[in-house]
Amino acid sequence: MEKDDAMTQVRTCLWFGRDAEAAARFYVATVPNSAIDHVQRSPGRWPGGEAGEVIVIDFTLGGQRFQALNGGDRADYGTAASISVACGDQGEVDRLWAALTADGGSEIMCGWLRDRWGVPWQIVPEALPQLLADPDPAVSARVFAAMTKMVKLDIAALQRAAAG
Repeated sequence: MEKDDAMTQVRTCLWFGRDAEAAARFYVATVPNSAIDHVQRSPGRWPGGEAGEVIVIDFTLGGQRFQALNGGDRADYGTAASISVACGDQGEVDRLWAALTADGGSEIMCGWLRDRWGVPWQIVPEALPQLLADPDPAVSARVFAAMTKMVKLDIAALQRAAAG
């Protein structure tokens, strides 16, 4: 197959009722290496709103491209997809967890949460996959068992489980 010279771009589009801009601005203020790239306003009346209102926002979140769409009705995200964030330390896990569960967000389990808009997230310390990949099956089993009892992931507790 011959490579096309045109650049193909893939991004995840998140559906919001009417507050895509508020969500995107919150996300880029919360996650490092993030920015609003473009705000598309409607040139006329449309099924979701009036002229001048935000339709789509392109934004970068942690270096990954996303879109936020105002769709009129709030979406039910389920848990089949989530935004997964790898965190270098417990401080970053705690900071993101607190920000994303604030103002109506909710904790799920095993590092999963929902933000105030219902979007599911996984806040995962980088240490977790390393500990789970330990060549000793007893170590990875202990780490896995500890993780399944947690809501917000605790690096020190995972390391203690690994140590036995």
